[in-house]
Amino acid sequence: MGKIHKNCQSCGMPLARDEQGGGTERNGDRSKTYCSHCYENGEFTQPNLTVDQMKDRVKQKLVEFGFPKFLTGFFTRNIPKLERWSK
Repeated sequence: MGKIHKNCQSCGMPLARDEQGGGTERNGDRSKTYCSHCYENGEFTQPNLTVDQMKDRVKQKLVEFGFPKFLTGFFTRNIPKLERWSK
């Protein structure tokens, strides 16, 4: 059993806020590492995304959810340190 993360290790979203309860592994188990938006059936939903594209996507989502634009940089600053991008 791997380490259980509080946040998706691809986009940084709190896994507790994932309406699907997390992404899925190939065998159907819930991922303890990635959210349902980033990871499905053991694969990334957007495997060719760069870390900068991910930061832009997350900023856009935060604005959609009503976060002030000036705060989005604060929320996305740690994305490059997440497991998916640190390899």
